[in-house]
Amino acid sequence: MIHVLGAFAGGKSVAETNDATWEKMQDLNLSSAFYVLRAAIPHLRKSGKGRVVVIGSLAAVEPKAGIAAYVTFKSALVSLVRTVALENRDAGMTANLILPDTMDTPGNRQAMPQADPCKWVATQDVADLALWLADDRAAQVTGTAIPIAAKP
Repeated sequence: MIHVLGAFAGGKSVAETNDATWEKMQDLNLSSAFYVLRAAIPHLRKSGKGRVVVIGSLAAVEPKAGIAAYVTFKSALVSLVRTVALENRDAGMTANLILPDTMDTPGNRQAMPQADPCKWVATQDVADLALWLADDRAAQVTGTAIPIAAKP
């Protein structure tokens, strides 16, 4: 199972973050993963070699000012997936996260037209790593949060 759902909202300090933004970031960046994981884990455990790969954000481990709601729930996502790894290792299941910096997506290009997307993380790089983590070759890798930084 590869979980890619998430969203970004930022630009406000903690004191200025409204309830709607907080709740939206919680729903899209944490609760969505919780519900998918809760439904998928029993099936993945039965397989004897279930794989969970979650796409998070480098901001989870390298927070920046002005994105408190986003960073809070991306950080919590790391803990959730690491907990899933611990709880299901006995069934041969793995759970890992990929933490990309800003990705080169149409949405990010539109949201940040003045930025240089050549320095952003290629979606293909994230996809390649996700496929490797889902493969039997990565059966010994679990509970990891792998950062992918933007190009210098």
